[in-house]
Order: sequence, then structure tokens, then C-alpha cells
Amino acid sequence: MNISYREKFTKNLNDFSIEIKKKVKKQIDYLSENIRHPSLHAKKYNESEGIWQARVDNSVRFYFKIENDTYILTDIKNHPK
Repeated sequence: MNISYREKFTKNLNDFSIEIKKKVKKQIDYLSENIRHPSLHAKKYNESEGIWQARVDNSVRFYFKIENDTYILTDIKNHPK
């Protein structure tokens, strides 16, 4: 699968530490290989809009859509606990 980045995702990613950015890269690599990778915990977040959620770690989530053979990363943010 291909990966595409929306401007909002890229902008919000810049607000995170280098450590989180490294984790994001690892998780995106997993996503491109297998959406069911255990560390992603990928699930549909908003069914009506086709938005999925996946974990970076316990406190950060990223959001994406699936269009044809592309994962479109739309946002990344801290996960409220």
C-alpha cells in the first residue's frame, strides 16, 4: 500500500518530539505492510467518514483514510485518557 500525507498531519507531527517522530515512522512502516499489525491496534474511528485510528504509543494516535491502494494520513494527536 502507498502512503499519502495531508498537510494537517505533517503540521501536527512537527509539534511532537523526535522520539515520537521515530515511533510514527515505525508505525507507518507497519501500516504499509499490514494494517492488522498488533502494535497498531488499527480500528475504524468514524465509520460514516471512513476514518481509521491507529496507535503510535499509549498517548498518541494517528488517523487515516483508505482510498484504493493508498493510506491517506489525515491527523495525529495526543490521545485523551
